Amino acid sequence: MFHWLRDRRRAKVRKRPFPPEWEAIVRENVVHYCMLDDAERTELQAMMQVFLEEKHWEGCGGLDLTDEIRVTIAAQACLLQLGLTHNYYRNVKSILVYPSTVVPPERQPGVFEHMSGPVEPAVPLLGQALYQGPVVLVWDAVFHGARHPEQGHNVVYHEFAHKLDMLDGAADGTPVLTSHELLNEWVAVCSAEFLRLRRLSEQGRKTFIDSYGAKNEAEFFAVATEEFFDRPLALQKHAPDLYRVLSAYYRQDPAGRVDRTCRENLS
Repeated sequence: MFHWLRDRRRAKVRKRPFPPEWEAIVRENVVHYCMLDDAERTELQAMMQVFLEEKHWEGCGGLDLTDEIRVTIAAQACLLQLGLTHNYYRNVKSILVYPSTVVPPERQPGVFEHMSGPVEPAVPLLGQALYQGPVVLVWDAVFHGARHPEQGHNVVYHEFAHKLDMLDGAADGTPVLTSHELLNEWVAVCSAEFLRLRRLSEQGRKTFIDSYGAKNEAEFFAVATEEFFDRPLALQKHAPDLYRVLSAYYRQDPAGRVDRTCRENLS
């Protein structure tokens, strides 16, 4: 009964006209949006309207949470799910946005906790995806990443990839996959690429995929997602098998969009 009411409400929200001021924001701020075809843009807009309405948004650290901030984040988060069967990130209830880099408070050990070593110091954060908790984002990093995909760093893609990864109950670098064949191929390809990245990083060699992805499998998936959407042609060149399994999972072909956009600009 509740699902029927929810789906009925969502259907009404999806049919609303997309505000022209939101369209202007997305076109100005999100480079990838301009590469979508008309059908993809229409679907993304419908998804965004539901996403924007259903999530709790909170400006933190004195940030005035404007439509530009909310719409820019929503466009990028929904882009990841554009080809997926999804439930609008059911594991995301709240999105907390800070104006600039966040330094979380230093963790204090529990009263009955035995520490085998020193407590790790707090480090600056550009974003964080908490299991069964909110997504935390920093606006200046969101804004810069959306406008400069050539740099291959996008905090929205990164943190929402973590949320996709967590949908099966674990942040292990393997999201929910639709078949045993895709799962087997995913494990083979991603394991090989992760170990290669870790080996090159330990040797101090330059890597195309950010060496932060060598930290663990979950970070590898999040970093690979950034490259897949931001620098798809380069990822296709440097790691064609990885591009292929990511394309099969997301059911999108960002490299094809870049090629099509370049041809249209030249014609």
